[in-house]
Amino acid sequence: MQTTPQSRIDEFTQAKWWGEQTIYDLFVQAEKRSDHLALVDPANRATFTDGFPQRLTYGQLSQHIDALSDLYFRGGIRENDIVVIQLPNIIELPITYLALARLGAIVSPVPVQYGAHELNQAIEKLDPAAYVTVSNLKSQNLSEAHGRLFEQQYPVFSFGDDVGAAIIPLNLQCHTPSPAWQTYVETRTASANDILTICWTSGTTGSPKGVPRSHNHWIISGISSSDSASMTSEDIILNPFPMVNMAGLGGFLFPWLLSGNTLVLHHPFDLNQFLQQIADESVSYTIAAPALLNMLLKDPDIMAATDLSSLRAIGSGGSPLTEWMVSTFQNDYNIPVSNIFGSNEGMCLSSSAVDLPNPADRAVFFPRYGLPGVQWKSRVSKMTKTRLVDASSGKEIVMAGIQGELEISGPSVFDGYWQSEQDNLQVFSEDGYFRTGDVFEIVDDPINSIYYRFVGRSKDIIVRGGMNISPDEIDSLLAGHPKLAAAAVTGYDDDLLGERVGAVVVVKPGESVALLDITDYLRQLGIAVFKLPEQLRVVASLPINATGKVVRRDLKPLFEKPMP
Repeated sequence: MQTTPQSRIDEFTQAKWWGEQTIYDLFVQAEKRSDHLALVDPANRATFTDGFPQRLTYGQLSQHIDALSDLYFRGGIRENDIVVIQLPNIIELPITYLALARLGAIVSPVPVQYGAHELNQAIEKLDPAAYVTVSNLKSQNLSEAHGRLFEQQYPVFSFGDDVGAAIIPLNLQCHTPSPAWQTYVETRTASANDILTICWTSGTTGSPKGVPRSHNHWIISGISSSDSASMTSEDIILNPFPMVNMAGLGGFLFPWLLSGNTLVLHHPFDLNQFLQQIADESVSYTIAAPALLNMLLKDPDIMAATDLSSLRAIGSGGSPLTEWMVSTFQNDYNIPVSNIFGSNEGMCLSSSAVDLPNPADRAVFFPRYGLPGVQWKSRVSKMTKTRLVDASSGKEIVMAGIQGELEISGPSVFDGYWQSEQDNLQVFSEDGYFRTGDVFEIVDDPINSIYYRFVGRSKDIIVRGGMNISPDEIDSLLAGHPKLAAAAVTGYDDDLLGERVGAVVVVKPGESVALLDITDYLRQLGIAVFKLPEQLRVVASLPINATGKVVRRDLKPLFEKPMP
């Protein structure tokens, strides 16, 4: 299934930015190093799901991909079928991407934290052909708990030791694929312009939306991450992010296949386990949130007990980096930290140690991709155009020190949200630039006018531990709470996760509420746990503007000190 306009395909193909390679073609290229270690399970796998940790070479991985692809084929999956997958970061997840890609299916990955509320939204918008999950995630049988949302209309596939009778069992046992599968994959014509994934995002317009991206879209994002890390085939990379969106896919899955190196998986996030994997696996590159890197440097006991000698680089992003953190890692530990600014929609700015060798600059500046006469080492910088636009007038900003919304155009940028015509009218300019919803300014320095500085988000998205949360979505759910007259949520600062969710409520006369009343109500609606408010403030009225909308910037200060 192809959704990219032919004019874009022609433009990017003629420029030789887009090609004919699919994700499976990348694997075939990497597979030439058949004895090289390709994929490593989390060492603690047995503590959260069935099975013991595995380590696969590229040669072994090839057999597992074919065998699993055959099982999906026997279960009825074919070209352009949309398959919702909800898997933790275990080796079955990247193998599933490759196995389904062999069939030409479209993968819609969702976080394991998603509940019935989010899954029902996906079902309604996608009309999927199947659901893939596990029978054991921290003793919860997802194939039963969530499978019932799908199984009346769509087949449910599951890995694990406790798969019910109505569910199609999956495993990674090698077997000879069926002749029908062999004929199907050999005769099917694959296109790098076909949709590979539909990921989920709060985007820049609030409500959750599907983001379709082709093989070519993802390869460009992978090139951006690879160049930012100066990645090679000898790297050992550690992925602590759910492999369901830009951080896990653009930051690790595609750079891994493009480079043909070793991918180590981590799940669920645990600091001690994360640091232990770096030492045990001799990890040379990983990505970590700024808050985590700040915390490590502020704890000398942890740093003294941690072996980071194998690390040659770290990527970070999702929230602003501090000059102190980036400089300390480089000057004291000889580990350069690259500053990554990406999104599911295809945003791909990066400040690498190659393009910005000064750590203080790299912490706060981003290259102005597309600026005439300026060359950067990043290959994607040569493909991408960016500009700042004044929100009121719509005019381009060319002077330093003036804040504006960043707009971006290029081969990494998606073509529009899934079946969301109204949203797409809002997020694309008339000449095709994507309106990112992020506010930047041109650096006010004659020498550094080639840089942007991030100012903030123009929208109200909450970013908790790298996961985007739409406050509008939670507001809408709380509107039905029987004890509340009004409610709104906001993000508030947190040293570890960057932001957490806070709820501000107006209580109906004669009623009283506690935080547990709010979270229990949302849990009953099946909302994902990571979206639940963690602090509550009760007020007489919500701040609203002249049009009756809540002014969220006035809510955040309520969480700067404890509630009396």
